[in-house]
Amino acid sequence: MAGGITESGEPYSAFVGLVYMFNLIVGTGALTMPKAFAEAGWVVSLALISFLGFMSYMTTTFVIEAMAAANAQLRWKRREQEEQVDDGDSTSEYSDDDVMGSGRAEPETKPILSVQRSAGHSDHFDIVERMEMGQMASMFFNKVGVNMFYICIIVYLYGDLAIYAAAVPISLVEVACGNHSCSEVKYNDTDACWGPVTRKDAYRVFLTAFTLLLGPFTFFNAQKTKYLQILTSVMRWIAFTMMIILALIRIGKGTPEGNPPVASISGVPNLFGVCVYSFMCQHSLPSLVTPISDKKRVGTLVVADYSLILVFYVLLSLTAIFCFKSSSLHDMYTLNFTDNCDVLDIPVLRYFLGLFPVFTISTNFPIIAVTLRNNWKTLFHRDGGTYPWVVDRVVFPLITLVPPIVVAFCTHNLESLVGITGAYAGTGIQYVIPAFLVYYGRRHLEPVFGRDLVNKHRSPFRHAFWVWFVLVWAAFCLLFVTANIILTDTKK
Repeated sequence: MAGGITESGEPYSAFVGLVYMFNLIVGTGALTMPKAFAEAGWVVSLALISFLGFMSYMTTTFVIEAMAAANAQLRWKRREQEEQVDDGDSTSEYSDDDVMGSGRAEPETKPILSVQRSAGHSDHFDIVERMEMGQMASMFFNKVGVNMFYICIIVYLYGDLAIYAAAVPISLVEVACGNHSCSEVKYNDTDACWGPVTRKDAYRVFLTAFTLLLGPFTFFNAQKTKYLQILTSVMRWIAFTMMIILALIRIGKGTPEGNPPVASISGVPNLFGVCVYSFMCQHSLPSLVTPISDKKRVGTLVVADYSLILVFYVLLSLTAIFCFKSSSLHDMYTLNFTDNCDVLDIPVLRYFLGLFPVFTISTNFPIIAVTLRNNWKTLFHRDGGTYPWVVDRVVFPLITLVPPIVVAFCTHNLESLVGITGAYAGTGIQYVIPAFLVYYGRRHLEPVFGRDLVNKHRSPFRHAFWVWFVLVWAAFCLLFVTANIILTDTKK
């Protein structure tokens, strides 16, 4: 999953939205996918990634439908308030905050006359205002549901930060201590880096420097500029395209080393987590879809994006597992090109690929950290209350920054971090929350608008069967991954 997408408030075309969605989804998770492919087997991996891509597409359409429903409800509430003012009812206590509150309002028992009168118009479900997932949860869920949503998003963001905090030092260690002399040697953490300093010590030095340089942004408000995003997007496209082409060239020369298995069930749980993480975009859809100027083609855009991303992931992973030995694939795929001159013998390009995660991930870390900090504040916020300065400016940033850094100090196994984050918190955000949002959004609006007025952004999977199918699948996946972890620990 990549970082933020674009500054809000600037409309753009559907094609630009397609590019933004591609850049949003294709991120760090793609770099860990080749190793996960090799461990699960290429046939199993192709089947699983295709199915998980389809499931992610389905829940993406759920979120877009819920966004339209939330806009319709907010628009209806405002119209109701205006009518009360026109009728001389100055005692109404309703405000927009009621829509965003922590409790779920009860649906009305009959359609509103003003809505019925304008039922012929198609503007009720226009996605005009950006409704974040937390706001939609506040509109459609009860207090328990809202709290569960924030807990899920917080756990996911913690995993994101831990992955980012580990990925940057790993890449720096490979560049500073790695083997750029073109002799293919796989190093261990206990190998020397600088004299008596081991690679593990160097990793911790770089992690400390990373924390000191980027950690302070957690204590302030930081926003990524559009131009910085354009730069990182260009670097991402160059790096991924370069890796695919270089692997294809090596395979074409008849010198590949890869001989991946057809199927290996033991690698499936981790592949599941990596794939879920790599298709993650649901939590950022409101910021991505709302600015699109012509939303008539949003459905086509989503289908095209998921098709392109699936092809891209399959191409990247298949070329990797047939180009390199399964045992030689790194957690961070870019590292396979930094110490292998048979694949890439141009030093400048090897260093570019080695440092690629450093530049792209470092720009995302402050944004994710500030987002996590703000979610903590929202979770504990009480109406009418304010936080003391120390709590607001010190406590919340510290509980945001310290846990992922501690995790990164304890382990730098990116494949496991991505797998666990995707398998647990990712399942909640990508499957469970969108399914409940669309389910309760439909239940909420049907008594208000009636069954005649159709949500023009409704999901193609409009039958309730699909909602329950997603929830059952999510429960099965969680049980499967958990059982596999328990069995693996037992064998150890």
